[in-house]
Amino acid sequence: MTLRSSFLYAFRLLFASRHSNGRKSLLGAMLCIGISLIPLIAVLCVSDGMISGITGRIIGLSTQDISVFHSGTNEFTSDLGALKKYSSEIKNIEGVKQVFMEVNNTVLVSANNYRKGATIRAVEQDVFERNQSFNNLFSVIEGSVGLKNERSAVICQKIAQDLNVHAGDRITLITANKIRRNVILPKTAVFTVEGIVSCGYQELDALWIFIPLSSGFSFLPDLSSDYIVKVQTENSFSADLIKTKHLIADYDCSADVYTWNELNKSQFENFSSTRILLMLIMLLIVLVASINISSALIMIVLERRKEIAILKSIGGNAKGISFSFLIMGCFAGMGGLIIGLPIGLLSSAHINKIISASESAINFCTKIVYLLEKKDFSSYNSVHLLDPAYYLQNIPISMPVKELLIIVAGTVFLSLAASVLPSLKAGKEKPLDTLRKI
Repeated sequence: MTLRSSFLYAFRLLFASRHSNGRKSLLGAMLCIGISLIPLIAVLCVSDGMISGITGRIIGLSTQDISVFHSGTNEFTSDLGALKKYSSEIKNIEGVKQVFMEVNNTVLVSANNYRKGATIRAVEQDVFERNQSFNNLFSVIEGSVGLKNERSAVICQKIAQDLNVHAGDRITLITANKIRRNVILPKTAVFTVEGIVSCGYQELDALWIFIPLSSGFSFLPDLSSDYIVKVQTENSFSADLIKTKHLIADYDCSADVYTWNELNKSQFENFSSTRILLMLIMLLIVLVASINISSALIMIVLERRKEIAILKSIGGNAKGISFSFLIMGCFAGMGGLIIGLPIGLLSSAHINKIISASESAINFCTKIVYLLEKKDFSSYNSVHLLDPAYYLQNIPISMPVKELLIIVAGTVFLSLAASVLPSLKAGKEKPLDTLRKI
């Protein structure tokens, strides 16, 4: 048999007008592959977008690409002028694009009879305009982000909700002033909330209060504060990041220098392992769907034993017949891709709307149950499919082309692998034995 005749025979088996249960099973297997690909592609795009979104916020809003730490005062951090001079010297190092100065400490925040622990970040007054990540990733919920004077503060949304404060309200920051004979002396300062911001990730929104850098030097205790120069490079994921880190460490041996992935190593490893686990589970579903191709082809072989025997008796060879059945298996895999790939991508692109609609439907049904059972609505808590306390409020969608190509190639490979045994069985059919039974 020629290659062309193998294709023609495969085409006849797939599209002949004759009723065939095997062909129906093959089309069913194709549909199963398509359905199994939809959640696989959705999980891939959503998890990749979620991890990228959280990673971008941690890098851009928290650590930057490289963080240079000094704990306690020294010649570089003795006052604001010394820190400015030090940061300008860091900026001249090769690979450094921009630097941002900060003084960080943990304080107790009090307002409206509520108290909460928070991280104070004393930053430059124009950081919300000068830092592109701050400008792009922070959305202003109330007020403005201008740190107008030394007693201005910008707080994150979750802290504002916990303290029940709004723009224009006052908050009291409480920290330790100094220690004398094992006695901690508190130090307080009142700040006015100029604005409330949110980065869309509640875990970070529950942490930060921003005050002017000059206030950090005057209010925060020297010995327990971290004086940080945060370095921005051209590319957070470049291999040159380690080189820039070493250049900074060589310049200032007294500093602790870390890249963003070193500071958040455990969190990013958790993200990666979770993503891999989800992908493996979804791939197992595709594998199970691909096995259906094997059973469908076996049914077709049993149905077409007479045709195969006649083909062999007039010169058809085993390789050509086997190749025809491999073509059918590949067709089923490709058909599944044609069904599943666009629907999966479309579902991923509208995942926020799908989740919102699903939550609304679930909450609506649950409320009806509450009404029927005459339960108290005050005890009802809305259902969230993705709890905003742990995930981004809006999922940024990413289309990872390399991974999608791997899925395409893997689906075709699994379809061919599932077709091998039935194809070999078709090629090994003995025409004499079959024709004797006719």
